[in-house]
Amino acid sequence: MRQKKEKQKQSKKKKTHIPFRLNVLFFIVFLLFSAIIIQLGKVQIIDGETYRNEVNKKEDVTVSTPVPRGKMFDREGKVIVNNKPLRTVTYTKMKGVDSKEVLIVARNLAKLIEMPQEDMDKLTETDKKDFWMQLNEKRAATKVTKEDESKFRKQEIEGKELDKKVEELRRERITQEELNELSKEDIEVLAIKSKMNAGYKMTPQIVKKDVSQNEYAVVSERLSILPGVDTTVDWEREYPNDKILRSVLGSVSSENEGLPREQLDYYLVRDYNRNDRIGKSYIEKQYEDVLHGTKEQSKNITDRAGNIIRTEKVTQGKSGNNLMLTVDMDLQKKVEESLERNLRAFHSSEPMMDRAFVVMMNPKNGQILSLAGKKIVNKDGGMQIEDYALGTMTSSYELGSTVKGATLLTGYQTEAIKPFTHFFDAPMYFKGSPKPKKSWKDFGDIDDLRALQVSSNVYMFNTALKIAGINYVPNSPLDIKQETFNKMRYYFRQFGLGVPTGIDLPNESRGQVGRNDGKPGLLLDYAIGQYDTYTPLQLAQYISTIANGGYRMKPQIVQEIREQPNKPEDVGKVIQSIEPVVLNRVDMDTSYINHVKEGFRRVFQEGDGTGTATFKGLPYKPAGKTGTAEAFYGGESDVGKDENNYRKKCYNLTLAGYAPYDADPEVAFSVVVPWVNNDKSGINSAIGKEILDAYFDLKAQRSGVSLVPVTQQPSMAQ
Repeated sequence: MRQKKEKQKQSKKKKTHIPFRLNVLFFIVFLLFSAIIIQLGKVQIIDGETYRNEVNKKEDVTVSTPVPRGKMFDREGKVIVNNKPLRTVTYTKMKGVDSKEVLIVARNLAKLIEMPQEDMDKLTETDKKDFWMQLNEKRAATKVTKEDESKFRKQEIEGKELDKKVEELRRERITQEELNELSKEDIEVLAIKSKMNAGYKMTPQIVKKDVSQNEYAVVSERLSILPGVDTTVDWEREYPNDKILRSVLGSVSSENEGLPREQLDYYLVRDYNRNDRIGKSYIEKQYEDVLHGTKEQSKNITDRAGNIIRTEKVTQGKSGNNLMLTVDMDLQKKVEESLERNLRAFHSSEPMMDRAFVVMMNPKNGQILSLAGKKIVNKDGGMQIEDYALGTMTSSYELGSTVKGATLLTGYQTEAIKPFTHFFDAPMYFKGSPKPKKSWKDFGDIDDLRALQVSSNVYMFNTALKIAGINYVPNSPLDIKQETFNKMRYYFRQFGLGVPTGIDLPNESRGQVGRNDGKPGLLLDYAIGQYDTYTPLQLAQYISTIANGGYRMKPQIVQEIREQPNKPEDVGKVIQSIEPVVLNRVDMDTSYINHVKEGFRRVFQEGDGTGTATFKGLPYKPAGKTGTAEAFYGGESDVGKDENNYRKKCYNLTLAGYAPYDADPEVAFSVVVPWVNNDKSGINSAIGKEILDAYFDLKAQRSGVSLVPVTQQPSMAQ
């Protein structure tokens, strides 16, 4: 009985525990559901908008569009470098776009435009095989078997390397017959597709430039069904003066070339795209920051699938600023015509003479008025003359007697000689030298002005010896120390001979220093311009420094930076004027410089001066110095080498001067004609007169004032 009651009691306890546990369970479930309901409410009511935006997430993608480069004008405001507008079709590959989508767009675009044959000719066999595989995926897959893949794996080739090997094998096994299956239409689609894939994502790629008006219209009408395609107006450089000054103006890379690899980081941090066009050389490169402009930036708002919803303009593009050069293109044309005419006239009798140079500049401010060079080349079995203006600053030559003014000024400043010092001009003999050192003619007793007038070598030899502290004694040895070479170079460099001129262009040569200073006799050659070499531009800076009274001016090719004008015919407002720069004042007394200028006047204007036959009595009153240097042929043609392949002896004919001599000179010039057989040809003087005539004729035409020939020249010394 007792046991029975005990069992009933235990059973009752169990019954009371079960409802309690159920209640606890129900309560927990209730709490969980409550939490879920609260969370759902929070998601729908509080965070609903946030999550709806996330589901319909949009991406802001910024696309940069290049703008036209700045133009270039000459000093008279005439266009030298322009931008030719071209109707253009572009493609911008957005994120998430795969090759199949690109192919669809390319096929649709091929129905609307006709690709140039040259673009299709550029397609390689690899391009065509890859395209064939894309069009024939199943057939391409059968080109490589499981056994082939097993062989690669046995060589421990896995992953991406395996995929690469399989791809190469498939490509290799495509036959010519299979490639011939590609139709002309397929090739055109491939050409378009290649252009579309040429660059980088989010960057517009040019598909076709200079499209017809009809092509431009039909593509523009269908942009909504051509995702990524746009129609715009692009540009390419245009040169109204054709090849005039062409090499100095420089060049611009194409969109295919893009940024140079060696300067990639430099441009990328300056917000360039990899396929941007930049200046590759000379003015285009030197003034890239000015000419490049600010790209237009647009923001494409896309959905998660990459479809463009709308486009917003973020930054208005701004074309590059314009450059106004110091060059006078009318003068430049006449100078180049003179060089070409004289090269053609003399070439038959002067086979080694294949180049000639002219530099004209304002001696007061350093502005380059003309920078010209011409070079004869043999192409296609005939003679052609090419622009070689760069040679005025990148090639150097022995300049001969034109530097004798610097020799005298060095003598004055070192107190080795004084103005009007006399020497006796006769052959000079030195121990160990088989030949005498002499002038082209024995002049007897002469002073420094007479020495310049008739171009006495012996006077310069004596001056160099005095600078070295040596009194000439016939048949005595020469004992000249290195310090004398250094001293003379120190003063020559103050005029710009042997140092960079500072012109605002890259790759300038400083000339070559002679390598045999240990041979004392070469100091005498140095004194007459037959040892160290100098550029035509250095010669122009040297004569300008003397002409302006001793100030070495930095040569400038650009005088102003101007903004883009509102009207195409304008040159724009001045943003920056490039001020003249004085590099140094020569360490010489002004009276010495004026004394040498009188000698230069006599060279061109008095008696038997070496330049009188050409320049005496001209109305613009020129002064200057002729030059002849003994040299060896320095070109590559066999005409300059003898039967033993040694370089032949020849002459460099030079000329340096300025005008007018009796007032502030307004133009200084240099003429250099290397590797001439006949030192009496006079080609240097002929060119010199023609370019001065051209300068003053243009000046007269523009001002309406003509010059009257000078009948009598007063002596400045008097």
